[in-house]
Amino acid sequence: MPGDDLPPQTRRVDVGEWHEAVRSARDEGYAFFDWLSAVDESDAVVGTGTGAEDGSGTDAAARDDAGEAGLLPGVDVLCHLLRVRAPGPGGLGRLLLRTRVPEGGALRSVTDLFPGAAWHERETHEMFGVTLEGFDDGTGLGLRPLLLPEGFEGTPLRKDFVLAARASKPWPGAKEPGEGPEGSAPRGRRPRRRLLPPGVPDPSWGPRRD
Repeated sequence: MPGDDLPPQTRRVDVGEWHEAVRSARDEGYAFFDWLSAVDESDAVVGTGTGAEDGSGTDAAARDDAGEAGLLPGVDVLCHLLRVRAPGPGGLGRLLLRTRVPEGGALRSVTDLFPGAAWHERETHEMFGVTLEGFDDGTGLGLRPLLLPEGFEGTPLRKDFVLAARASKPWPGAKEPGEGPEGSAPRGRRPRRRLLPPGVPDPSWGPRRD
């Protein structure tokens, strides 16, 4: 619908207030659960501003406040909710709730508020390693594998997860500006130190197969 593609209103909340923030949003009319996911912010620090934001450039603005009292590195969990007020343009409201879960921290599950969040929380736990307390999808089986096979070790969507394919063989193509297809520097130019892309293991993994 025209006008409904506007950025969502964004609220950053404290990790300890996550469950109550989702409950309050539901009581405000944001009663349609859309999705829940996460972003690895283990190498970033953002400001602690709370309250409503206009949703445009939220991350960039938050990082501008990094010099003030910032958040600890960790995983940002996001929950997107919808409020349907009336048919037609402008009748759909969008709200994005965001919280930072520090390394080793836990987050209270919202499955008691939105049962449909169970699938999303299982994926977030599996892919990012976020611990969700009070998770209940009605099966009594708790947080269990959703997409990965039993016995899989690691959290694939974290930045420190090493991809097995890159451990066994160098990544093809140029990695730095000015490098050729084989990673060589142009003639007459001193080669630059290569930067390892995410997922590339350090030399401690041993030699790789060419």
